[in-house]
Amino acid sequence: MTVQELSDAELAGQPAAYWTGVAYEALIAFTRARQAELGFTQPQFWLLRNLSPQDLSADGQGMTVAELREAMRTYLRASDDLSAEAVVLLERGWLRRDDDGRLWITEAGEEARAGLARHAPAIRALIHDGIDDADYVTALKVLRQLIRNTGGAVV
Repeated sequence: MTVQELSDAELAGQPAAYWTGVAYEALIAFTRARQAELGFTQPQFWLLRNLSPQDLSADGQGMTVAELREAMRTYLRASDDLSAEAVVLLERGWLRRDDDGRLWITEAGEEARAGLARHAPAIRALIHDGIDDADYVTALKVLRQLIRNTGGAVV
């Protein structure tokens, strides 16, 4: 019997922790594979976003790899090597490093960040295919309540 063949009652008995873990791994792998097909990695995109005053950077100031790692601590994976990813972006001319070791986004990097961001809606559409927006919202509300019920922080 497959999961698709389970009744609602049987599905209700399934462990949420297991399924959220499976979903997390599948979504990350899918997203990263699509980005790799487009010639960039998710950590490279995050570096550009965190250094861009047009995106996540509040002040547009450069940051060290350690500062960037701290800024991304909630979504970096253990295998993500920001130092190696930064080297690729430095070689592409999308970042520059100052004498204090701080990374700064370049004009070319800003153009690349904006271009890479344009792919996000298409990737999201593939992930959301066949899922009604109302069902998606309900699923997120359920997940947020599960988090609250277990003492987790819902931002």
